[in-house]
Parts: sequence; structure tokens; C-alpha cells
Amino acid sequence: MDQFTLNLIVVGATFALYFGIAIWARAGSTAEFYAAGGGVHPIANGMATGADWMSAASFISMAGIIAFGGYDTSAYLMGWTGGYVLLAMLLAPYLRKFGKFTVPEFVGDRFYSGTARVIAVICLLIISITYVIGQMSGVGVAFSRFLEVSNDTGLYIGAAVVFAYAVLGGMKGITYTQVAQYVVLIIAYTIPAIFISLNLTGNPIPGLGLFSNDTASGVPLLTTLNGMLADLGFASYTEQHDTTLNMFLFTMSLMIGTAGLPHVIVRFFTVPKVADARSSAGWALVFIALLYLTAPAVGAMARINLINTMYPNGVKETPVARADVPDWVANWEKTGLLKFDDKNGDGLINYTSSAETNELDVNKDIIVLANPEIAQLPSWVIALVAAGGLAAALSTAAGLLMAISSAVSHDLIKGQLNPGISEKGELLAARVSMAVAIGVATWLGLNPPGFAAQTVALAFGLAASSIFPVLMMGIFSKRINSKGAISGMLVGLIFTVVYIFLHKGWFFIASTASYSDSAPMLFGIKSTAIGSIGALLNFAVAFIVSNATEDTPAEVQELVESIRIPKGAGAATGH
Repeated sequence: MDQFTLNLIVVGATFALYFGIAIWARAGSTAEFYAAGGGVHPIANGMATGADWMSAASFISMAGIIAFGGYDTSAYLMGWTGGYVLLAMLLAPYLRKFGKFTVPEFVGDRFYSGTARVIAVICLLIISITYVIGQMSGVGVAFSRFLEVSNDTGLYIGAAVVFAYAVLGGMKGITYTQVAQYVVLIIAYTIPAIFISLNLTGNPIPGLGLFSNDTASGVPLLTTLNGMLADLGFASYTEQHDTTLNMFLFTMSLMIGTAGLPHVIVRFFTVPKVADARSSAGWALVFIALLYLTAPAVGAMARINLINTMYPNGVKETPVARADVPDWVANWEKTGLLKFDDKNGDGLINYTSSAETNELDVNKDIIVLANPEIAQLPSWVIALVAAGGLAAALSTAAGLLMAISSAVSHDLIKGQLNPGISEKGELLAARVSMAVAIGVATWLGLNPPGFAAQTVALAFGLAASSIFPVLMMGIFSKRINSKGAISGMLVGLIFTVVYIFLHKGWFFIASTASYSDSAPMLFGIKSTAIGSIGALLNFAVAFIVSNATEDTPAEVQELVESIRIPKGAGAATGH
């Protein structure tokens, strides 16, 4: 059986599974549409949370970022994992105890303000729409390579699949589909990693293989990689090159940004009780760790395999001839994500660190998807990776679209515009909002704005500087009032957006056009790290304004007390 047919069968089988789940788990009420009826088992919710958490960025991009960035990019692992721990320990149980459907609803009720709720909706929409563009782009990449259709066609197919199970099932359908998608993506990620680790180190556990000896040279794998990179003029893989300040702030920005992502927070509203929220958070951490402990090994081993492909006789020998490259190079050249420019006309692929002499351009996003081909693994593994990449992108896209839909239908339409709407009317509005959100996400995937295509710093920075602080203060401080919360969110939001756009040169004025992520601005802080500063400003402004204005109403203080300190002790904490 040829590779295309096998890809089609495996991907088609997973899509059929998703459709079947959508029909079985169709939402019949707003409670089922927004929060799966609050009856999801903690293990199933943990698995769904893992799929929701591990987006195309985790499955497709993270190992590629690590492969080409080395130690400096370990901040992604620490930040994203640390962010989940923050969410699980400091936010999830308390938000579940509050018992509402959405993050903006919590903000509006806790700060007794429709304005605060609307601002939270605006932040949520900007964060989610920016983030979902990357997921739709990941769908297009996977489809264009493995099913041999155009990027645009792949986006349309992916949108149709999400439409089928998200609009029909709402959170209920999305939850059980994400359980299936987690199983698909984790198998697809770990099986190739095991094969490659065995091939390079003889160790079947990739995380341990990363610190084992390279079977070819007999020295530690990372030492071998450092030697290869040094011979080609690249920076050391295991040394720090960024400033400590930027590393710290970037890691912190990722941590509090991911802890404030609304599509993950809402997952903890789907379990029956507070104890289940804590339990599902623990299970999700286990499921997430399976991929995150494997990703560093995948990145390092992929870089070794790439170099060995370009220099089959060793990096100090002649590079491979253009006519002799393996099939995987030609396959990925067709997608435009791998390019060869014979600058000196010698017919060889010179892969070096110098922009003047380097002739190979590899998009970081292809590393995981191309890994099975690079390592010459069986055809069924390649098909499985295709299905896994699509599962990762679609699962997170569905979660983000759910957050967008509930913000529009529940927080704007029911909460502000038409409070008297019937449950049937609200359910219809939720489904229409979901359909419109899918349409907008597809259009943006086809025509991505420049800022979203260049970085996800905007999404993480906004979540860090707007959503996370207001949730933390709403849970742990009775003194923060509506004026403080609104002022803090606005300052954090505006500061972060302006800094990122200025730093990236996205304002069309000459004075900013020359800025790049390496250009010094505020103490040399990069745009990717500025979310943590925005969060500090949010906290500071909220406390200053709250202390300068009236006290929080007594009933709101009692609400905060009831959220944070459960009534009774022992088993009562489960209620």
C-alpha cells in the first residue's frame, strides 16, 4: 500500500471516530453545551485537558523550536508546564467552586460589574482568536504534506471536522472528542520517538536516551550534537546565549500566560465537584508529562538526523549532492516549508550557520512531522504522525472556539444584551456563535495577519497581563474592587499590546520599523517576555486604585470567602 493511501485511511478513521462521538454526545442544554453538564469523570477530563493544552504548538512546533534553539528554548518547557501547575494549584479548584460557565462570568460577578465582564470578554476574544490562527495553520501544514492537498483545502476540511463535533456537541462533544484525540496524539508522538531513540542510543525511553551515549560515536548524545554544530559554525546546543533577565521574564510570561488561557480554565467547570477538579488537574499533569518529557529528546535527535542527512559521511566531509537527497527532502520541498538555494552552483547542499553560505532553509514546524521520514521509519508510523498532528491542532482549536462561542452567547448576549433570553434561544445563539467563530478562524487561517503569523507572544502576553492577574486577585484578595480590577486589566492590556507592536515594528511609522526582537527597548526586554511586566502593572494598578476608592461590598467579600475557604472540613471540601 502506498504512503498516500495509508495516510488517508488512518486520518479518515480518526475523523470517523470524531464524527461518531459528536453524534453520541450531542448537547441538549446550555449546561451540556458550555460545561458538558458538569458530569465528566476526572480521568476523562484530565485526558481532555491534556489534549486541549497540547496544541499544535506543543505537538508540531515545540520540538522544532528546541531542535534549533537548544538550551535557550527550554523556557518553553518550563513555562508551559509551570503554567499548568499554577493553574491547577491556584485557580482551577476555586473557579470550579464558584460554579459558573465562563471566565468573564466569574470576573463580572466577583467584581460586580458588567464593564469588567465585557473587558474580560474582549481580552478572551483577542487571546483566543490570535491563538486559534496558529492551530488552523497547523491543520493546513499537516494536510498539505500528508494528504497532498493545498493548504487552503486542508483548512476547509479541518474546519468542517471541527464544525461537525463542536457545533453539535458543544463542550460535551468536544470533551469526549478530545479524549480520543489525546490517545491519538500521544501514541503518534511517542512511537516515532521510541524508534529514533533506539536507533541513535539503543535506549527505548527517549527522555533517558537524550542522556545516553550515541551508538555511532560512543560518547554522550548531547556531546555528539555539540560537536556537529561546532563544526558547522552553529552555537552550542547546551549553553545559554540569551540574557538571564529575558530567560526569567519569558519563562514567567509563559507560566502566567498559560495559566490564564481561558479555553483551558473552562475545562475545570466540567467536573461534578471541587475534589474532582483537583483530581482531574493531577491526571492532566500526568498526561501532559508523557509528551513534555519526550519533546527535548525529539528535538535533539531530530537535529542530529537532519545533520546526518545533509552530511552522510560526517560533517567534516563533503555535503550531500542535490541529486542524492532522500525522498523526504523532495516531499517537504513541495510544501514550501523546506527550501534549497544552490548559491555557489556546485550542486551540493551546504548547511552552515552563515547566512552567506547556508543553502538549506528548514521551517521549524516540520521537524516532528518529518522525523519518521528522516529516520526512515515504517509507513504506518508516518501515517500515525499525520493523524496526531491533526488531532493536536483540532483539539485545541475546538477548545478555543468553545471559549469564543460561550463568551459571545453567554457573556455578551445573555449577560449584557438580552438577559431574558430563553435556554433554547441561548443554545441556538451558542451554536450560531460557534459556527461564526469557525468561519472567522478559517478565514484568518487562510489570510493570517502579519502579527499573528510572526509570534504568539500577543496571545500569551495578553493572557499574562490581563486574565491571570484579575483571576488571582478575584480569588485571593477581598480588597480589590471593580474600579481596581477594570483599571488593572486595561493598563495590563494596553501596555502589553503597545509594547509588542512597537517592538515588532507593526505600527506603520518610521521610528519603529527597524525594531526587532533583539533591539533594546525597556531594559532590553523582548516582546515575548513583556507579558510578565504587564502582569505586574496590572497587579500594582489594581491595588493602588482599590485602596484609593471605596471598599468592596460586604456580600462580595463573603463570596470571596466562600470560594477560597470551603465550609466544614475533610469530606466537605469535595462539595
